Amino acid sequence: MNLIIDVGNTRVKAAVFKGDTLQKSFSFEHSEIKDRIEKIKETFQIKHTIVSKVTSVIDTDLQEMFKNEHFMEVSNTSPVPFKNAYKTPKTLGVDRIALAAAAIHAFPNKNSLIIDAGTCITFDFVSQEKEYLGGGISPGINMRYKSLHAYTNGLPSLNPECPRELIGRNTEASIHSGIINGVLNEIEGVISKYRMKYPDLTVVLTGGDTNFLAKQLKSSIFANQNFLLEGLNSILIFNSSK
Repeated sequence: MNLIIDVGNTRVKAAVFKGDTLQKSFSFEHSEIKDRIEKIKETFQIKHTIVSKVTSVIDTDLQEMFKNEHFMEVSNTSPVPFKNAYKTPKTLGVDRIALAAAAIHAFPNKNSLIIDAGTCITFDFVSQEKEYLGGGISPGINMRYKSLHAYTNGLPSLNPECPRELIGRNTEASIHSGIINGVLNEIEGVISKYRMKYPDLTVVLTGGDTNFLAKQLKSSIFANQNFLLEGLNSILIFNSSK
């Protein structure tokens, strides 16, 4: 069994794979990582583990926890099943590396755009020649809500909510309309620009806000909340076979 651990900005996601097949997935707080991983190890016969960390808040020695298994932590120097054509490869986040690997595994020889809607919204493009070219980064939904409250004197702190109508008739409704419609139009607009250049484009939506956004987008997409975990698993398999 393969154990996949993705330490994100806000939460930890983990999954157990048997080969390419997802057996079970988990999501928990940073503070729970040691106890939750130990319980996973007690339940499943873990032979290989891969970890991706986009934050340094975790001080647990994960490598020590897996000293009896094959352990790998993804970095921008890790062997991957694609050519990294990013102009500053040392600055490329490990989450974006994993998403590119997932696209290569799921859609080989396809032009793919992966949209990760989480703390940030990232756009990552992989060509049909298996080259990672780059993409874009913008604030995520929750970040936009928090920034309106933090950087103004009068706007309230709100939780994300689908706007009931286009025209906000009060301050709260205006915030919901502005942020959510702004994000939807941003995503639709980026997809449209990519499709003008790559008409055969495959688009994947992933990340914590996948379900919230997928039903509201008009573009044809594949929605897969586990896409990053699948990418990490493909990197682990790629390196285990060496």
